[in-house]
Amino acid sequence: MLQAKNISLPAKRFDRDFFKSIAVYLILIAMLLLAELFSPGYLKLSHMIGILRISSFMGIAAIGQTFAILTGGIDLSIANTISFSYIIAAQVMMGQNQNVLPALGEALLLGLVVGLINGTSVCFLNIPPFIMTLGVSSVIQGAYMIFTQGAPKGNTAPIVSDISNKSLFGAVSGVVLIWLLLAVLSILVLKRTPFGRRIYSVGSNPVASKFSGINTKWVICSVYILSAVVASLTGFLLIGYTGTSYLDAGAKYSTSIIAAVVIGGTAITGGKGGYMGTMAGAVIMTVLEDFLNIISIPQAGRQIIEGVLILILILIYGREKIKKA
Repeated sequence: MLQAKNISLPAKRFDRDFFKSIAVYLILIAMLLLAELFSPGYLKLSHMIGILRISSFMGIAAIGQTFAILTGGIDLSIANTISFSYIIAAQVMMGQNQNVLPALGEALLLGLVVGLINGTSVCFLNIPPFIMTLGVSSVIQGAYMIFTQGAPKGNTAPIVSDISNKSLFGAVSGVVLIWLLLAVLSILVLKRTPFGRRIYSVGSNPVASKFSGINTKWVICSVYILSAVVASLTGFLLIGYTGTSYLDAGAKYSTSIIAAVVIGGTAITGGKGGYMGTMAGAVIMTVLEDFLNIISIPQAGRQIIEGVLILILILIYGREKIKKA
């Protein structure tokens, strides 16, 4: 019987993923140049720093979604997990620095509970990830509506506001540095660790992975726990950016995170892709939304344009998946 530790990624797969990621970055550059053409000054350093700051929240939350999709699953509860952890963090902090650690702890605890529910249900009850995480998402939304009675309270602490908004040494903000650190860790985990290789193996062929000695249930459960915990961290950091609490803070991430992952080259059926492309996907989604807002496209028009462009990019980078489906 093969041992899990001997499972490795073929070199050709790594090359395909790498070049696909490079292609996504070329598309990002083209989008930035187009934005500069229509809106002179768009590429100013100060504006690019702002784009990175906004992208970082989506990028951090997309870590878990990338891992989940790589296993052949999906996590539809991320947006509402962000919203609930955001609300909890604001209510615990109440604008006081001494409450930051308790707020972070409670937010991450929420993520851990959500992840355990999703992971164990998908693994041991054999509930499809789409159905399970969609149901959990609805439960979370109802829970925070009851918790807040429709009127969330609280606001961010000064130190969290500084992390999410202030630039360090006149450059990027603390939240961007956190994103970059987590990005490096995510890429290393996926490409350089046994756990990462098991994720790709499970996504490519779960049956063969099981017979080769991989504990597939443990891998899948771990991925959903990671996804929810990272979503909770996103909610905690997001309250630092907005300052005060409001309902449905994570709603705008419900589809954009999935789009960022798929645009970044991760196959929706699992087993192919990686986080390097997801990073570019998160920035692409942010630039798209920002640019359409700058040129004063009405909300209805923005939704149509965003939808069409997302479909085009998904067809370009997800056509292998679409053919399999």
